[in-house]
Order: sequence, then structure tokens, then C-alpha cells
Amino acid sequence: MSEILQEVTEEEQKRYDELLVMTVDFARNGQQDELKAMILAGLPVDLKDEKGNTLLMLASYHGHLETVRMLLDFGADTECRNDRKQTPLGGVAFKGHLDVVELLLERGADPNGDNGGKMPLLFAAMFGRFKVARVLKRAGGRFRA
Repeated sequence: MSEILQEVTEEEQKRYDELLVMTVDFARNGQQDELKAMILAGLPVDLKDEKGNTLLMLASYHGHLETVRMLLDFGADTECRNDRKQTPLGGVAFKGHLDVVELLLERGADPNGDNGGKMPLLFAAMFGRFKVARVLKRAGGRFRA
């Protein structure tokens, strides 16, 4: 069986890069319908931006609960880390979006996922996200590994 290799043209690469930027912006802005259409068309749900942030990380960090729910329904990985070794739960604990924290925990996010040497509970406490810290603590979150 022979394998046919096809080179990607410069124009195709440019279009791919444009689609990547659009998709990342959809996640960042909570544009759930547009993002869903891209995923249904075959885009990987754990697609990453140039900093290693997944669509789930971006939607979580910006507090877009329904977009986060949709990404999780498509199987987004709650433990996928960005280039700084942060998980979506670590990012949202820093930002303080309580509803997103609760959903991520409900869907299996590790309350003790090491985020570049810091636990989500530590992020929440450091930035005064005390409601988030209480939820993380109840879920078994610790300050240290």
C-alpha cells in the first residue's frame, strides 16, 4: 500500500492560520454557536493557541459557562495544560468565575492539578477569590502537592 504525501501550499497554511485565530477568538469571546460549528466540521476540541491554551482554557478563563459546558460535552480535556503548565481549573481559579469552577469540578477536573508549581486553591486564595477557594477546598483542594 503506498502513501500519498501532499504538501501544504503557502495559501493553505495562511487560511489554516486564519481559521485558528478565528476559532481561538470564538472560545475567548464565548461565541458558542460558531465554535460548535467548527468542531462539528472536524476541528479538534483540544485545539491550542500559540501559548498552548486550549479552547476550554480560554472559555473558562473568560467566564463563558455555556461555552465551557459545550466544549466539555464534546470531550474537552479538563487536564490539558498550556505552555505555563496551567490547567483550565487553575486559570479560572485565578479569575474567580465560580460557576465555571463548579462545572469543571463536576466534570472531573482535578482540584489539585499542579499548575506550574501552584495549586488551584492557592491561585484562588492569592487573588482573593474566597468563594472559589471554599468550593475548591470542599472538593479536596490543597495548597501544596
